[in-house]
Amino acid sequence: MLIGDVARHSGVSTRMLRHYDALGLVRPTGRTAGGYREYTAEDVRRIFHVESLRSLGLSLKQVGRVLEDPASTPSAVVGDLIRWTEERLAREQELLARLRVIDASAPAAWQGVLRMVELMQGLDSNSSARRHQAVLNARSEGVSIPAGLLADAVLAESDPNVAGALRWALARSGGDSVATLAAGVHSGDVDIRRRAVLAITEMPEGSDTTAVLAEALADSDTTVRRHAALELGRRGMTAAVPVLVGMVVEGSHDVDAAEVLGALSRDHGCAGLITTALAAELASPTADSAMRIRLAQALFELSGTAAREALRQLAHDDARDVALVASAFVGVLEARSHEGPGDGSPESA
Repeated sequence: MLIGDVARHSGVSTRMLRHYDALGLVRPTGRTAGGYREYTAEDVRRIFHVESLRSLGLSLKQVGRVLEDPASTPSAVVGDLIRWTEERLAREQELLARLRVIDASAPAAWQGVLRMVELMQGLDSNSSARRHQAVLNARSEGVSIPAGLLADAVLAESDPNVAGALRWALARSGGDSVATLAAGVHSGDVDIRRRAVLAITEMPEGSDTTAVLAEALADSDTTVRRHAALELGRRGMTAAVPVLVGMVVEGSHDVDAAEVLGALSRDHGCAGLITTALAAELASPTADSAMRIRLAQALFELSGTAAREALRQLAHDDARDVALVASAFVGVLEARSHEGPGDGSPESA
């Protein structure tokens, strides 16, 4: 079969067939008396083999290696193609994300595009110092960083200084990043969940962020739960009380937890609930003197007669250090009560 006939039957142009011949991919077995290429049935089958491999994404060079390697198996070739395709798609997705970030920044001139590219390159740097500098430069130059870019950077950032700068910028970006952070709160990576919930605690208060924090109260990680509880308590959510009481018991940010419990007791009418929870911990057989002192400090922050009565009982505690601390707290509260309302104390609030 002459080259023209092969081209008509295979759909491969004569130009491409000559190219295959020059590369050694498909060389016609014979020549006519006039010197024209003459293809056998086996040559035509090889042409279709080449075309099939090309359709899967192999380059002509790769096709040549596959055809010449007797150890090459279909499963190995297809496996390589899957890996290469996944890598290419990842690069394309990364490019698409960058283009969307640039589009979201609504640049009015090419200088804006170049500045955004520079910022993204800075945030992608392996150097924490360079990432930090990229954020600081953007802030000092008044560059508007899209909230989506900031949220992604926050979830990926492990350096505490850079993370703090990113959260600061994100909280002031005014963009919609809650969905990205919410996805981070549900991540299987505990470090990402911690970064996400911490970022949400610094966002402006809203029902959407409150709902995400409420879900985080049930997280398996204590750090995630504690971050969520402190912020929810500040927002007046009594659902945070059990975690906050647990923080006092465990001695983890217990001073902050006690202050939040005190504010909840005064501003949201749940002094009885909190006092009951603290009293239950005092009655626990595992409540050593250090824990009872922390519980006394938390009771001191509360409003209401029940909390004061619990402190009076602790003033007679068998452990001298606990009794001394509780007695001091009772004395302070009694002095404040004699001063009258309006002095800013828990009892007068």
